Amino acid sequence: MSLVVSDTSPLTNLAAIGQFVLLRQLYGSLHIAEAVWAELNAAGQHWPGRNEVADAQWIQRQIPKNRFLIMALCQDLDLGEAESIALALELKADLILMDERDGRHRAIQLGLKPVGVVGVLFTAKARGHVTKVRPLLDALRQQAGFYLGDSLYKEVLRLAQE
Repeated sequence: MSLVVSDTSPLTNLAAIGQFVLLRQLYGSLHIAEAVWAELNAAGQHWPGRNEVADAQWIQRQIPKNRFLIMALCQDLDLGEAESIALALELKADLILMDERDGRHRAIQLGLKPVGVVGVLFTAKARGHVTKVRPLLDALRQQAGFYLGDSLYKEVLRLAQE
């Protein structure tokens, strides 16, 4: 199994569409930074994915050690993204699950391999965990409020042969 670190967005969006289980099916276990856990509990609310993370013994919460890197990354990114990148680097993660464009670009610059929620769904179909991607992409847009541009939507459906 791969060593995978997740930012907040893939957790909340997959939980919002009832597909949180795909993370365990695909990756076996996940690591999240403490700031991601804080974001799942922000403003005293329980955001989608919060209860799933709390109940998942296969998800490990960790505090990244490189505070200097985190402070530097926070100049362009939010704390969850910054800590996720720092943790992925410390753990030498195979993948970092992250949707935000700036965070993904920074992760790539630092030698990480980011995969977004759409990539998770595409991989789930390729490995036979889901039969169709279209209804899940539609659910992301409609239920989770996930922004997915038309060109990417069509490209994913083309690649998924749907």
